[in-house]
Amino acid sequence: MRIKANETMAIIIDYQEKLLPVMNEKEIFVENSAILINGLKSLKIPMIVTQQYTKGLGNTIDDISEAVGEFQAFDKITFSGVGNEAIMKAIKETNAKNIIICGCEAHICVLQTVIDLLELGFNVIVVEDCIASRKEQDMFSALVRAEKEGALITTYEAILFELCERAGNETFKYISKLIR
Repeated sequence: MRIKANETMAIIIDYQEKLLPVMNEKEIFVENSAILINGLKSLKIPMIVTQQYTKGLGNTIDDISEAVGEFQAFDKITFSGVGNEAIMKAIKETNAKNIIICGCEAHICVLQTVIDLLELGFNVIVVEDCIASRKEQDMFSALVRAEKEGALITTYEAILFELCERAGNETFKYISKLIR
């Protein structure tokens, strides 16, 4: 199945101030995620940003906020973003059938959101170099489970070029510079 930009949106899950410091390989996780988000923005892919219990875990970190640009974070207390009515309304408003997922923690909020979206009939794309957990094994277990449930697993470079579809235009040039 090809992933087309005009049928796709992204959910940016829980890149929060008190959560990020304990993530495994957090620097590369944030760097990769910012590249993905900047690329998605250049492709005009709608994005939703979630925050898990903002009062306790803080706001979205600056690197991700700057990459996304203007946004209103959706605060949630359920681990799955699907458990929040406002998030589901925002998803439905995009008319997307494909949902790109990045964020943390891979084995909790990311995985539960992925499973619930799959059950609702969405094509879910997990960007494996843009998810994280505190423990590496938890992240790998989440990827295995997500794939077994039916999610597509890819990298930020692969999904950005698939959405771009062709070389020779300004978006391609921008994405090419991002990934170098």
